[in-house]
Amino acid sequence: MFRKLQRCYGGVANSLPPRRGYASHPPNARLNIPTDYATTPLLHHSAKSSLANKELSEEARNGTTSRINLFQAVNAALSHALRSDQRVLLFGEDVAFGGVFRCSMNLATEFGDDRVFNTPLSEQGIMGFAIGAAMEDYVFPAFDQIVNEAAKCRYRAGHNADTMNCGGLVIRMPAGGVGHGGLYHTQSPESLFTHVPGMRVVVPRSPVQAKGLLLGAIASNDPVIFLEPKILYRAAVEHVPAEPYTLPLSTAEVLKEGKDVTIVSYGTPLYTCQSALAAAEKDFKCSVELIDLRTVYPWDRQAVMASVNKTGRCIVVHESMVNAGVGAEVAATIQEGCFLRLEAPVQRVGGWSTHSGLAYEKFNIPDVVRVYDAIRNALEY
Repeated sequence: MFRKLQRCYGGVANSLPPRRGYASHPPNARLNIPTDYATTPLLHHSAKSSLANKELSEEARNGTTSRINLFQAVNAALSHALRSDQRVLLFGEDVAFGGVFRCSMNLATEFGDDRVFNTPLSEQGIMGFAIGAAMEDYVFPAFDQIVNEAAKCRYRAGHNADTMNCGGLVIRMPAGGVGHGGLYHTQSPESLFTHVPGMRVVVPRSPVQAKGLLLGAIASNDPVIFLEPKILYRAAVEHVPAEPYTLPLSTAEVLKEGKDVTIVSYGTPLYTCQSALAAAEKDFKCSVELIDLRTVYPWDRQAVMASVNKTGRCIVVHESMVNAGVGAEVAATIQEGCFLRLEAPVQRVGGWSTHSGLAYEKFNIPDVVRVYDAIRNALEY
């Protein structure tokens, strides 16, 4: 960083005001303002709202809730899995201490160090051990074990696939931007795994979703990549059913119905989309439908195409780089299945195809203005 210096008696003084070393929202912004998680309609702010979810089990709907954040919901799901099945193990870097984000807090104390334990700092070693026994956005050293072993295990078993598989193998990793993650901790690698048959790739948007989808992933016969948006670990707080429950994998959820434009997203960008569509509906007098994919592979094609056939316009939003991303696959599928109903080209709003430098993270990740402009472009085409 270059700074203009001015000389003064007794030393050197800096003539520039102090600045933050990482990106922040602009002053006096109308659209690009911080998400108000306390009021967003994407979270359940009451027990009644949370328990009304028809995807919950009857026991969960008839039970109580607790107001917790996403990392606490993950902890609750892991605790239930360990408590209900003695075969479940939890291991990885620092998990016995609670993990960097505290998702495994107190689990080693309750279940013992033979079931919850630390491993060496070797992602490839962790995955190799997990596959033999059948976490983080810095997952690439483990790519070989995941793609060449875990993903192929069930297919290779043939007619023995029900008993010989990597079911129950859930590879949890924090992912996405947090505002100051820099090169190595602002990555969204989900699209790399959506190209691999045999894997499931899941991204929850909230504590309720994190608990149910994680337990659903543990119950799956396929290995699951479970990406936890790190900025939501503490920011997203809502009422979560106390009873254990599973939510379906590969099933999208319509968060808001609309008739003019469909927005498809997942994870943290859903909050950006919600802010953008609220402003666009007010300014353009339109109606926007918002869909959470939840599972980005295999994803719910029928739900998305049904929505686009209704609205005739579609925007796909994700933090991951736009090139060869989830949005490219969704756009191609819509072109094949909804071409005659389209009123405008499918738009992709994603991260730019570059590394995420510390000072430029805010400019790399899709913001409210970019989604707002995409809605306007779709309506005016």
